[in-house]
Amino acid sequence: MEKVPMTIQGHNALKDELKRRQSEDRPRIVDAIAEARAHGDLSENAEYHAAKEQQSLNEGRIAELEDVLARADVIDVSKMSGDTVKFGATLTLIDEDSEEEKHYQIVGNQEADVASGKISLSSPIARALIGKEEGDSVEVAAPGGARSYEIVRIQYV
Repeated sequence: MEKVPMTIQGHNALKDELKRRQSEDRPRIVDAIAEARAHGDLSENAEYHAAKEQQSLNEGRIAELEDVLARADVIDVSKMSGDTVKFGATLTLIDEDSEEEKHYQIVGNQEADVASGKISLSSPIARALIGKEEGDSVEVAAPGGARSYEIVRIQYV
């Protein structure tokens, strides 16, 4: 069974989502199915079929969350340190083409959210950054073309 690395915050967010899906979404969907059943003929009942599909999606996500949480390797980033980039690092980068400053944290696949500056450990940019030090330049083969970044700061917070 392969371990899934994640931060404490990511683990807590997944636990919260699981709890919400089990205690709020599941009963609401069951009520929607019961209400749709009360309308009679199920073969042509769109509400019933929509509720069953929603139930299937919710139960699938619950199973996925339970699996990921069971395999979680929770890492406390605040206890980490070092001069090289590794899982959990919060980075300040300079895009060498546009001189734009970017801030990223390298996190597990399940908690990645580029809009909030959290990039997946398996993303091309994270793979290129792992093992590098402050001052290093990194060439990243991204889907939009090659990009170059300079590592300005590495933090573990």
